[in-house]
Amino acid sequence: MAGLNAKRLVNEPTAPALAYGLQDRDGESQFLVFDLGGGTFDVTVLEHFDGEMQVKASSGDAFLGGEDFSEALAKAMAETAGLMWPKLSPEDQAQIRFQADGAKRRLGPDEAHGVTLRIGGEEHSVTVTRALFEEAAPPLLKRIYRPIERCFYDSGEGIDDLDRVILVGGATRMPMIRSLVAKQFRILPEMTIDPDHAVALGASVQAGLVAQDKALDDVVMTNVTPFSVGIDTGSKMSDGTVLGGFFAPIIERNTPLPASREREFGTMHDRQDNLSVDIYQGEAPKCEDNVHIGRFSVKVPKGPAGKESIAIRATYDSSGLIQVEGRSLSTGKTAGTVIRDNVTDLSDADIAKRLKAMEKLKLHPREDEVNTAVLARIRRLFEMASGDDRHALSNLLMRFEAALARQDNTEIAKERGEITEVLDRLDDFYVS
Repeated sequence: MAGLNAKRLVNEPTAPALAYGLQDRDGESQFLVFDLGGGTFDVTVLEHFDGEMQVKASSGDAFLGGEDFSEALAKAMAETAGLMWPKLSPEDQAQIRFQADGAKRRLGPDEAHGVTLRIGGEEHSVTVTRALFEEAAPPLLKRIYRPIERCFYDSGEGIDDLDRVILVGGATRMPMIRSLVAKQFRILPEMTIDPDHAVALGASVQAGLVAQDKALDDVVMTNVTPFSVGIDTGSKMSDGTVLGGFFAPIIERNTPLPASREREFGTMHDRQDNLSVDIYQGEAPKCEDNVHIGRFSVKVPKGPAGKESIAIRATYDSSGLIQVEGRSLSTGKTAGTVIRDNVTDLSDADIAKRLKAMEKLKLHPREDEVNTAVLARIRRLFEMASGDDRHALSNLLMRFEAALARQDNTEIAKERGEITEVLDRLDDFYVS
């Protein structure tokens, strides 16, 4: 909108990591960015290894921020002054919120702060202490824990795996927040950079990387999907009734980008000749509680319920571009849609270029030459082996097939590396 030529987007939690120079660390490191701003809260686990910075998982609360803490303090101040918050006029409530916001900021360096409230022609003196503030905050502090738990669940990491914790956002200046973070992660959080400036400073570092500044080492950044992408599905009950409106994720949240995943779905009714595909983004089990982002339909031959199936493939680009396609397994006919709601800085030509690049992602891991070679090695050695070795190879095959079915390239690469080590040992044994 400003007419600037946007070269690259930088993920908000990645930016402060760059500002703190975490890309310059040697070896492998795990760190967490705790971002509590005026209106939103985000927590992100990142990993840096061998020049690559990867967002392992990210979670948050889009309706929790410093303003909520000011509101809680304002209500506590009104109660201390003997005022009933619901009965105050909007103008009086706004005045107390303004005073509470100033007191909240002063409680950083000070233990207490005196405030005079002028309500209805009367003055009410209130001493705002850290104790008063902390008594009003527990419901808000409780909301911080759930995104943290979800983030660690998705990342597969534990608190003890963290090397550093970085505080970002003006609301992290509150002593109770710094204390909460220190207790939760058992590590002193870092705030040596102004938390209001960390994102902008990190963006400037990224600008230097894009400009190939010789003073900076380049770093590859891998982002993840912020929300799951899936479709509306139904299930037929034993009495023949069909229940719909259930969310079936295709690309799970916190999947490294770019990503492409595929799932198969069948017809629900006899002589059904069309499958309507409604696309949603979110984490709720019912579609009505998620965000509807697109729709298309796929034609299929008429037949008994469940006979015809379609493969739904969702492809997610690092720019936020989402393409969802459906393919009839019996006829090969396809249909789909491109969702560009999250893309604001790409021209039609740029989008066309990205869609062409995304075609390379639309390959099931089973079709990848590296993976087919591993499968072929397992089968070859199975034919040669006997006894316990044959049983071990069968387990390896099932383990690798399961990883391929989940279509997580990071998991597949890890499994492939471990399995290849076992295959190398067996190859040496049988060849020798």
